[in-house]
Amino acid sequence: MYLKENNRHQFILAAIVLATLILGMLILICPPALFPDPSWGFQVMRSMQLGGGFNLAITPSQANIAQNTATFLTWWSPGQYLVPYFFKSIFGLNLGQSAAITILFCSLSGIWGFYTFFRKIGFSAVISALSIAFIACQQFYYIPFIFYNGGETLLFGFLGWFLYGCFSFEKLNWKVILFVLLTGWIGFCCKSAFLWMYASGLFCLWVNVSSGLKDWRHWIKNGFILALPAILSLATVYKFFLSKGSNPASASPGLRLSLEALGFPLASPLLSGFSVDDLFQGLLYHVDGAIIGPSLTIVVLVLTALLSIGLFISIIRYIPIKPYKLAVTVFYVISFLFFSSVFLRQLDISYEGRHLRIVGLLFIPGTIYLFSLIKPGFKALFILIWLGITFTSIKYFVVNYKYNVKNNARGSSGITQLFIDQPSLNYLAQLDKQYHNDALFAFTSADLGLEITHNRMITLDDISEDNADTYTDNNVYEGHAGPLFILLPARYATNGYADVIRKCFPGYSNFSIKKLSKGYILLSAL
Repeated sequence: MYLKENNRHQFILAAIVLATLILGMLILICPPALFPDPSWGFQVMRSMQLGGGFNLAITPSQANIAQNTATFLTWWSPGQYLVPYFFKSIFGLNLGQSAAITILFCSLSGIWGFYTFFRKIGFSAVISALSIAFIACQQFYYIPFIFYNGGETLLFGFLGWFLYGCFSFEKLNWKVILFVLLTGWIGFCCKSAFLWMYASGLFCLWVNVSSGLKDWRHWIKNGFILALPAILSLATVYKFFLSKGSNPASASPGLRLSLEALGFPLASPLLSGFSVDDLFQGLLYHVDGAIIGPSLTIVVLVLTALLSIGLFISIIRYIPIKPYKLAVTVFYVISFLFFSSVFLRQLDISYEGRHLRIVGLLFIPGTIYLFSLIKPGFKALFILIWLGITFTSIKYFVVNYKYNVKNNARGSSGITQLFIDQPSLNYLAQLDKQYHNDALFAFTSADLGLEITHNRMITLDDISEDNADTYTDNNVYEGHAGPLFILLPARYATNGYADVIRKCFPGYSNFSIKKLSKGYILLSAL
C-alpha cells in the first residue's frame, strides 16, 4: 500500500524549490560554462542577430575567407539557443545570464512537471515528492548549473508535462489531436533525441484512449487517428529542418556486434536514474579519462544491466499501478530497441547515460515505492545510497562553482570560459575593438568565438595525435581577409602543432607568436 500522506510532501517540495532558487541565484551571479553543443547553437544565434537567416551559421568560407558561407545547423535542435535568446531579448540580459535564467526555469518546470505526472499515474503525494527529491539530489540535476548543456536542460523541463498529457486523455477529441501535433514540434525543438520518446509517449496515449474498447477495429481506428497528427508533426520537422543537413543518424559505418551495444540500454535505469554513469565520470564514454579499467568496466556494465532487469521485473510484479507499469514497460522496451540499434550500427551517438535519462527517471518512483514495502534494514541501505549520491552531487557543484568563480575567465558574453584565462581574453577583447570589422579571429573551441563582437571568427578542430597527420585535409582556409589572430594553447608552440595551424591559412605569411600567458599563445599575421 502507499505511504501515508500528510503535509510532508509540501515540505519536501518547498525545500527542493528553495534549493533550486538558490542555485539559480548563484549562477546569475556567475553564469555557467558551455558544453560544446550549445556553443555551436549560440554561434547560430550570433549569426541571426547579425542579420543571418533562421538557424544559419554564417562563417568565413574555406574556399575564400574573404567571403562568407551559410550552413543550416541540423546536428542539434534549435531550442538550446532560442529559449536563452527569448530571455535575452525580453530582459536585456547578456548571454550568460540568459542561459542561467533558462536553466532555472527548466529546472523548476521539470520538478513540477514530473511531480504532477507521478501524481497523475497513481503515486501518493509523499512518494511523488520523495521521487522529485531523489531526482534533485543527483549529479545530472546540478550539471546545468556548472555547464549549460542545452537540449538536456530543455528536455528535462518539458518531459514531465509531455508524459502528464499522454496519461490525461481518456478519449479522442480535437484536444488530443492538437496535443500530439504541438508536442512533436516542442519536444524536437528542445532536443532532437525526443523523437523516440515521442513514439513511446504516443504508444502510451494510444493504449490509454483505447483501453476501454473491446473491438480491435476501434483500436486500429484510434491508432490511425493519432498517427495523422504525429506524421504531420514529424514530416514538418523533416521538411523544414532535418532534410537541410546532416545529423547523428545520417551515416553508419556498418554493423558491429558488441556487449556494450546491448548492455548499455539494458543498464539505463541505474546508469541514468541513479547516477552510476556520472559517478564513474562516464562508464563507457569519458572525456577526462576512465577511472576503472576495461575489464572492470564490463563487469560493472553487466552487473548494472542485471540489476536493472531485476528492478524492472520487481516493478511489474509488485506495484499495482497499471498506468505506471505501462509507462515503464513501453519506455524501457522502446529505448532498448532504439539504442541497441543505434549502437550496433555505430551511429554518431555516444554511450552516455544522459541519452536515456527518461528511462532512469521513470524507474525512480517505482524504486522508492518498493523500498517503502521492505524491511527497515533495506530501507536504511537505500537511504545510505541516497546520501552518498547527494554528497557527491553537492561536492561536484561546490568544487566546480568555486572554480568557475575564481579561476575561469569571463568576457562580454557573460559565459564562463574554460579554454582561456582572463589576461588572454582581455587582450583579445582589446584587439576585437581595435580592428573593428577588419580582422579575422580563429579558435579551437566553439565557445570562445562568442566573445568576438566586432569581427568574424572561425572555429578550428582541436589537434591531437590521432588527427595531426590529416589535420589540414579538413581545416584549410584559402584566401586573405585582413589581419588574422589565432588563439592557441601554449603547448601548440612546443609540440609543432602551431606549424600545422599555419598551413591551414596558405594566403598568409610572416606569422608571429606572442605569449599571452602561461597557458596561451597568439598566432598573428598582420
